[in-house]
Amino acid sequence: MEERTIPEKFIRWIYHGRARLVRRQAEEGDVPRNELFLGFTRHNPAVVSHGPAGLNASIKGVGFIPKEEYLQETLDAYMSHINTGWREGYSEEGLRLLLHMLYCEGCEERIDFTKMGSLELALDHSWANLRADPTVTLLFYQPPVISYEVRGKVEIHETGSIYHQLINAQHDVYHRPHQDRWPRRPAYVFLIEEIYDNSATKEGFGKRIY
Repeated sequence: MEERTIPEKFIRWIYHGRARLVRRQAEEGDVPRNELFLGFTRHNPAVVSHGPAGLNASIKGVGFIPKEEYLQETLDAYMSHINTGWREGYSEEGLRLLLHMLYCEGCEERIDFTKMGSLELALDHSWANLRADPTVTLLFYQPPVISYEVRGKVEIHETGSIYHQLINAQHDVYHRPHQDRWPRRPAYVFLIEEIYDNSATKEGFGKRIY
């Protein structure tokens, strides 16, 4: 699938909206908490799965990842930062790096909009279900009316996979780095198959847009 077939209105909301927030954080520093939390609805869907652990929904942080040809370059940049170690200003430098690699003006050409990445931190219900059945739904909701439902399949990546390294690094480039935990933090790559606009608008209410 080509990323250009993903609807532009979905990309505007989930990617460009998050990019604007990241740019504000990097350039202005503090962003009002209400705006920050509302903006994070683009990052924290309910991940719905079914399997041995029953029907389950779990809030997880997700984000787009680079196209294959940019994976190693991006990982190398992340690791260069991570290897400097935790210190005052680490998160601010990491945020500027994320801006440069993912969210700058024109960076959308580097992004594979058919895939989203996430980490499994709990190794509980979602982990049991997605190992048995890769079918998954991601439900996004931004009050008061915006909602998107993303359906697809999940790939699980563990130690030795570049996606495992990149998604762990993409997390630790901003948060306090813990490379010793990476072997216990599998990575998910969600492959988008369908998108529904569930917003409470004339164009929404469960309309399939992809």
